[in-house]
Amino acid sequence: MGITPVHAIEPGGEHMARIVVLGAGIGGMSAAYELRGTLGPGPAITVIGEGDRFSFTPSNPWVAVGWRKPSDVEMPVARYLAKKGIVFEGAGAERVEPDSNRVRLRDGRHIDYDFLVIATGPRLAFDEVPGLGPEDGHTQSICTTTHATSAWEAYQTFLDNPGPVIVGAAPMASCFGPAYEFAMILDRDLRKRRLRDKVPITYVTPEPYIGHMGLGGVGDSKGLMESEFRQRHIQWITNAKITAVRSGEMDVSEMDDAGQAKKAHVLPFKYSMVLPAFTGVPAVRQGEGLCNPRGFILIDKHQRNPAYPNIFSLGVCVAIPPVEATPVPTGAPKTGFMIESMVTAVAHNIQAELAGTPAMAEATWNAICLADMGDTGAAFVALPQIPPRNVTWAKVGKWVHVAKIAFEKYFLMKMKSGNTEPVYEKYVLKLLGIMRTR
Repeated sequence: MGITPVHAIEPGGEHMARIVVLGAGIGGMSAAYELRGTLGPGPAITVIGEGDRFSFTPSNPWVAVGWRKPSDVEMPVARYLAKKGIVFEGAGAERVEPDSNRVRLRDGRHIDYDFLVIATGPRLAFDEVPGLGPEDGHTQSICTTTHATSAWEAYQTFLDNPGPVIVGAAPMASCFGPAYEFAMILDRDLRKRRLRDKVPITYVTPEPYIGHMGLGGVGDSKGLMESEFRQRHIQWITNAKITAVRSGEMDVSEMDDAGQAKKAHVLPFKYSMVLPAFTGVPAVRQGEGLCNPRGFILIDKHQRNPAYPNIFSLGVCVAIPPVEATPVPTGAPKTGFMIESMVTAVAHNIQAELAGTPAMAEATWNAICLADMGDTGAAFVALPQIPPRNVTWAKVGKWVHVAKIAFEKYFLMKMKSGNTEPVYEKYVLKLLGIMRTR
């Protein structure tokens, strides 16, 4: 198939800056809107996604237990982007060609760029544990809304014949919040159905302790989360390395503090949801110096790739070292407000580049997490995410559950309106001492 270039030409025939955003998730959509708001109508902005739907992934634990339908947390992409003069390409990216400043699409075309913003999210590395995953394995996932929908279908079958449940994360996982949420939302749902007494729940995690969350703990997150698990009769195994999964059975090696195996578990289950490790997506794994060995985009403190200065990256796909070494490897989370912080830094730095001035903006990487627990919730704030921190606290309360529901509606509204920082959000965060950029 021949390659047809896609160019951006002003009505007068002059070349205008071409910015391509790779990814149409929370990071990519936010980046596209913020670039348009920061740069004005001049540059051509194109978003490349897979399929034509945006999904609010933090709601996936609710989808997996039937508290939300996919249609409640999804929206069409092209129509809302077009209102801001942003072009959407839903064919998906085959590969980034950084030496040629272009992205090849899966339909054979390519899109040229002056600046590329990589916000793909991760590849889900189910293949790193035999038998893991919803497609070729025996466990469910809530990483995508499609996976969460499959998890709901499997859950309905499980309800007819309940039994042991395993929830947790695989070695090298970096996003633990959804696993905690799902364990406690599942507990709440089973209580409502009066089936909880028939369902032992075990939480299996590579974290060295409950509440570590890939962050080395936040405030007294260890004490808070252990207390919540005890109240809900959720057992746990930490320093756990899932080595294989078979139908109804999981092999788990529990490690000591030196990373040596100390106990082998064979855990039965009727239903399991395990978050996988992440890697970079195949489309970005070209170009010397673009990625680290696991495919995450290398960036400097300005979100810029050192080898290709016109490539910026943000969100889960960036390379961030672990907060600390753990007996079973864990990664650092790169979600939530951290993404919004990176988005703002990228927009300001591309604005500086177009103006011929140095790119100076740095994301604060502040971590704010609202974890729903079904009828209550836990809030975690780490400023910045990586220790030592200026601010760190964790609190539990019903207000978090209400806030998470409100945030879902609010963020979907933002994705429809294209306003990435409404004035009240800006001032509320400022009152809390939370800034997006340095």
